[in-house]
Parts: sequence; structure tokens; C-alpha cells
Amino acid sequence: MDNVIQSYFENLEAKDKDLQFEAFNAINSAIQEEVDWAYEVWDQLKEWLTDTDNHRRSRGAQFLAGLAKSDPEKRILGDFPALWEVTKDPKFVTARHSLQSIWKVGLAGKEQKELVLNHIVDRFHNDVHEKHHTLIRFDMIQGLKNLYDVLNNEEIKQLALDLIGVEEDIKYHKKYMTIWK
Repeated sequence: MDNVIQSYFENLEAKDKDLQFEAFNAINSAIQEEVDWAYEVWDQLKEWLTDTDNHRRSRGAQFLAGLAKSDPEKRILGDFPALWEVTKDPKFVTARHSLQSIWKVGLAGKEQKELVLNHIVDRFHNDVHEKHHTLIRFDMIQGLKNLYDVLNNEEIKQLALDLIGVEEDIKYHKKYMTIWK
């Protein structure tokens, strides 16, 4: 890892919120592509998933999801349950940020994509008792659209449309469909 990336990780802990935000965005930008330093931060990010600080939990989840494509050892397959757990965080904003990033794991390969899709399908069918379940469903459908846009896999589109078809409330059915227009 070069000194610039290392300084961004250090700046995530800075007292200055603007510096933290800049560092967060710079790391997110860097992990849009494969990087060779994923394992230098992997264990730290994994620890953040259960940290008492919700910002660390959120960052850990978002960064690990983004780094999945830089994971030739497929560590994400073993670490996915902990990552998925953050999508159910008691702090809803943390849960939501994590859920909005989870689709990126599906970019890492076939096994990873299937893992993400299976978890999304299961949760979509079993989330009706969760607080804000319509927002959660929206985020999952948007994640499927994001994955589809990158992979251009018709099965993902059909899966999303099938899930939308499960929605009985016409208002939310229409809202979810706007993602696919």
C-alpha cells in the first residue's frame, strides 16, 4: 500500500470531519478498481464490522464489499456472514449504507455473486417484519440493478423483476419498478 492510501486510512480517524469525509471518498474511489493492498487492511476492516463505533461498522462493510473484487483468495466467502450482519445493524443508517454496498461482492466472481443473490432473495421474502422493510427492499432491488448494469446478466434482471412481483402493495411495486426503467 502506498503512503497516500495509508494516510487516507489514518485520516478516517481524524477529528476533522471534512478530512474523514475526504479520506472515505478517496478510499471508495480507489477500490472502484482492483487494488493490490486489499489484504493489508482486510483484517482491520473485518474487525470494524463488530466495532462499537457505527461509523467503523459502516466503513468496514462498505470497504470490504468494494474490496471483494481484489480478493483472489476468496476470503469474502468466509467473511460474508459478518458482512451481511451489518446490513441488519441496529443503527439503521449503518445497516442501509452496508446494504447499499453489498452488491459489489457479486462483482468478485460466480460464487460471490450467487452468495449475494441468495441472501437478497431470502431477505426479500422474509423481511416484512423488519422496521423500514420497504426501504430495505428498495435498496436490494437497486443493488440488483447496479449488479446488472455492470455484469449485464439477464438472470439478475429477471430475479429482480420476480422479487418486485412479490410486492403486494401497488405503491411500492411501482416504486421498485422505477429502478428498472
